[in-house]
Amino acid sequence: MSTRINPDHCIACTTCVVHCPVADATSKFLGPRMIGPAYERFRLLGLNEDPSLHYCSNCKNCDITCPHGVPVSSLNMMARADQCKKTPPGLRDWILGHGELMAKWLHLIPAVFKNFGMLNPVTRQVLHRLGIHKRAPLPAFAGRNFRTLARRVKQPETGRNVVFYPGCYVDVYDPQTGLDMIWAMNRAGYKVIVPQDIVCCGLPMVANGFWQHARSNAEHNLRALAQWRDQGLPVVTGCPSCALMFRVDLPEYFPDLDAKYGACRLDDAQDFLLACADSGDLDTSPGKSLQDQPDMRIIYHAPCHLRAQGNGLPSLELLRRLPGVSVSDAHAGCCGISGSYGFKTEKYDIAQEVGAELFAAVRESGADISASECGTCRVQIRHGSGKDCLPPVSILRSRLEAGGKSKKE
Repeated sequence: MSTRINPDHCIACTTCVVHCPVADATSKFLGPRMIGPAYERFRLLGLNEDPSLHYCSNCKNCDITCPHGVPVSSLNMMARADQCKKTPPGLRDWILGHGELMAKWLHLIPAVFKNFGMLNPVTRQVLHRLGIHKRAPLPAFAGRNFRTLARRVKQPETGRNVVFYPGCYVDVYDPQTGLDMIWAMNRAGYKVIVPQDIVCCGLPMVANGFWQHARSNAEHNLRALAQWRDQGLPVVTGCPSCALMFRVDLPEYFPDLDAKYGACRLDDAQDFLLACADSGDLDTSPGKSLQDQPDMRIIYHAPCHLRAQGNGLPSLELLRRLPGVSVSDAHAGCCGISGSYGFKTEKYDIAQEVGAELFAAVRESGADISASECGTCRVQIRHGSGKDCLPPVSILRSRLEAGGKSKKE
């Protein structure tokens, strides 16, 4: 069971309020200080919850900026869990919180029919009435999930292994990014192990109020990944939200599971590749054919859940290592999507307002392409800016694939 966080660690400095993108975009949210530490004192007295709680997007900007390290977002998510025990979430929130399970149920339907059924105008009107905005940029299901495709990849036996946790977005909607990650790891001299017995990290369930489902997934994953951790193998993920869930949220939400199975830290896959480049294992120097490629200008967006981990911007640095590439940091705040937050009818316009500065930065940058590690950030950037957005590892592959073999080979 989770333990309550002491709200008195908050000194009411309002730094979190200044940096909260939702409070800046709408008056419907009282702000992280009020709805987090301040209102927690009322919760401890058993008083009724403030409805403003549900406007917290769990973007973690309050946690990033708090000078005393108060996990404000965790206070909010735990309070939401308590509220949802009393008033269970509806069908809309169940759908948005269980994307992986929905994909499993629909796996027998070909992707073209599955996506037509989900994304056609009639269905979108029905979903809008259900609470999923008709203009929300719902991602399309892939024809085959990543874990299925990964089993077919012929990898070199290098004597060095790395375990890759793909996360739901790559597994269900964007398997090509996962395949690009395998290619990059192979180029760096590592064979990639993709566990088949893992499930969603649980963050979408937490955000939508399904706390016990998140706990069940957490226990399943900690048990499944412990074998690789105990072998001393690096375990990485390309998804910042998955990494944050394992590193920070699970120990806070479910400390008993952390004590039972031990911490299972998921390292950032881009950070891993950057270390490989630093060591010389990942060759980013131009081959003859790479020298003939045109220069590329990229604008990079750092996901909020990456910044919350405090390990820098490894993808930005990695892209800057590529020859013929110039990369600028958008440095324009949250994109607004926050997982499934921006899909919801009552929050769609708020999410668009939150991301407006970023969308403008992308449009006005003059860049050829934008880049971000987070799948839903990429969806939101495309939707809000009208410009394409790619995962950094895919740009890495497209620039290096023609450039020859790695130094290790």
